[in-house]
Amino acid sequence: LSKMEDSTRARAFRRLQQTVAHLRPSLVSMSSASTNEYRKELLVVRKELLAMIQKLNCNPILVRLAWHDSGTYDMKTKSWPACGGANGSIRFDMELGHGANAGLIKAVNYLKKIKEAHPIISWADLIQLGSATAIEHAGGPKIPMRYGRVDTVTKEECPKEGNLPDAYPPFGDGAPSAGRHLRNVFYRMGFNDREIVALSGAHTIGRAFKERSGVVPNGYGEDTATKFTCPMHRARADKSTGVGMPGGKSWTANWLTFDNSYFHRQNDTKDLLWMPTDQVLHKDESFKVFFAMYAKDKNLFFSDYAKVHKKLSELGSKFSPKEGITLD
Repeated sequence: LSKMEDSTRARAFRRLQQTVAHLRPSLVSMSSASTNEYRKELLVVRKELLAMIQKLNCNPILVRLAWHDSGTYDMKTKSWPACGGANGSIRFDMELGHGANAGLIKAVNYLKKIKEAHPIISWADLIQLGSATAIEHAGGPKIPMRYGRVDTVTKEECPKEGNLPDAYPPFGDGAPSAGRHLRNVFYRMGFNDREIVALSGAHTIGRAFKERSGVVPNGYGEDTATKFTCPMHRARADKSTGVGMPGGKSWTANWLTFDNSYFHRQNDTKDLLWMPTDQVLHKDESFKVFFAMYAKDKNLFFSDYAKVHKKLSELGSKFSPKEGITLD
């Protein structure tokens, strides 16, 4: 009887191992595949991402997806994945259903075909690689990224709703002002005022939509597009035509080009977006110092942005191997 029990336990243990291998492929793959093999696969994926971005003009939504995966991090929570952060949990419908993530299912669907073709690559890595590639494709800095992130497995590991910044009051954290709200959110992740302003500069690319954030009347399609989000506008860094899906309202005129134009506020209130969380950056006594610095010096902005993007991309991440994997 003892031998039969041992045999039954052994079979149960093997089934458990198989189940874990199925549910957490990124962790299992990293233990069986060499770091070099994983790096080679990442390089192939980066080429596929570049081709997709070139075709679809989807730079902003890939950046937003990665930011919203990372931006749930709480440095006071020490256990993983309860701490939130860049762990791929945003791929689950539960987290995609959070109000701040409206529309991000589109970005997840963009990445699904690549993930299916390269199952060894974790969702967390794919999401962050997509963002860094999108920034570089738009003319932004090359970001010194690390890879090898381990994925969450189930929707139960998704963070609670309400960790991401709001655009307008009343703010979800009860903050009395936009400045206090930004500090509450980003200090929780371990950022300082200079880093908050540098990160905000990523709004040099991207748009807001009525159907997503709801902060603008401009929705999907040409009918409510501005002069900068209509099909004929050339917003890309290479000056090619194409804006992807028309519509929405952008922060900058050339919203598919990553530069420091966000810090050169234009007085076009009809066609450009500028929210309370943008306004406070050039009015608050601390924030406005860095806002002015980045307006004056694009190279300084790029240098600071690359560092803080890297920091954001690693918040709450568990790496395998622990030191991570670099590509360049």
